[in-house]
Amino acid sequence: TGTSPMELSCGVGGSATAAAAAAAAAPAGPGPPPSALTSVPQAMESDDEYESLPSGASLGTHMMAGAVAGIMEHSVMYPVDSVKTRMQSLQPDPKAQYRSVYEALKKIVLTEGFWRPLRGINVTMLGAGPAHAMYFACYEKMKKSLSDTLQHGGNSHLANGIAGSVATLLHDAVMNPAEAVVKQRMQMFNSPYPSVLACVRTVQRTEGFGAFYRSYTTQLTMNIPFQAIHFITYEFMQEHINPHRDYNPRSHIVSGAVAGAVAAAATTPLDVCKTLLNTQENVALSSVNISGHLSGMVNAFKTVYQLGGVWGYFRGVQARVIYQMPSTAIAWSVYEFFKYLLTKHKLEKRT
Repeated sequence: TGTSPMELSCGVGGSATAAAAAAAAAPAGPGPPPSALTSVPQAMESDDEYESLPSGASLGTHMMAGAVAGIMEHSVMYPVDSVKTRMQSLQPDPKAQYRSVYEALKKIVLTEGFWRPLRGINVTMLGAGPAHAMYFACYEKMKKSLSDTLQHGGNSHLANGIAGSVATLLHDAVMNPAEAVVKQRMQMFNSPYPSVLACVRTVQRTEGFGAFYRSYTTQLTMNIPFQAIHFITYEFMQEHINPHRDYNPRSHIVSGAVAGAVAAAATTPLDVCKTLLNTQENVALSSVNISGHLSGMVNAFKTVYQLGGVWGYFRGVQARVIYQMPSTAIAWSVYEFFKYLLTKHKLEKRT
């Protein structure tokens, strides 16, 4: 069977000799010359397949594709992320207690204004562009290098997991101050900060520059296993529902959603601890006689247990999964679409 233009497969094989013989046997008529028929299989046999961007693509191309995917992912799902932050509060205000994501969004809009769920989105978008640009560029480079070493250019789950984990170091170095500290403080109920700039200045003046990276190690402790689970699950899903690795938007969306849900649920306890370190809930900390600023993963774990027991580690898990499923689905579908367009353009230039 033939392959449609929207199904650019990684697994297309066949030799140039066979293609030439088929072309010679075909009756004369309208259509591309034999040379054009042989060039496509030759191009597909090369290392420049769909699963990795063409080798001719510049670093800027990798970064642009990643930046667009990151900004789309964070901006579309930002209202749900705001709800997730509030639902992870260990000592929420009575006016900010919610039973579901829908109830929370409805209550926030009705009591605090239509735009309240988007408060702080500007700093998130500002950080998401460069953070995801570096993330995907690093991921693509490491993925190719490790796959060449571990499986001679094949698809290696270990390579994907390691590449994603290492790329997280760069991503979080940029994203942690913007997303984790400033954004989450802006999202909290009755946030005292009138603007992003005011939040940055207040944190810098009262807590010092180190406050912007107070949860960095916690973020990495959460995101490294998250990304490892995420990439391995995504590739596992692709092997089962899209074994030929065609460009198939539906498979990328489903695989991305499942990967995001599994990784999000598994790492929720770490996310709760990270939120506590970022927001420094005064009421919660005071209730367990903690003065000053809470720091460190171990202290965060102990405090969460003191305040909520075992179930305290899974506060907001529903909102986190609901946020992460479409979030990763958007990121993967946008990124894979850019990879498809770039690969298609590369093959068209060759033919």
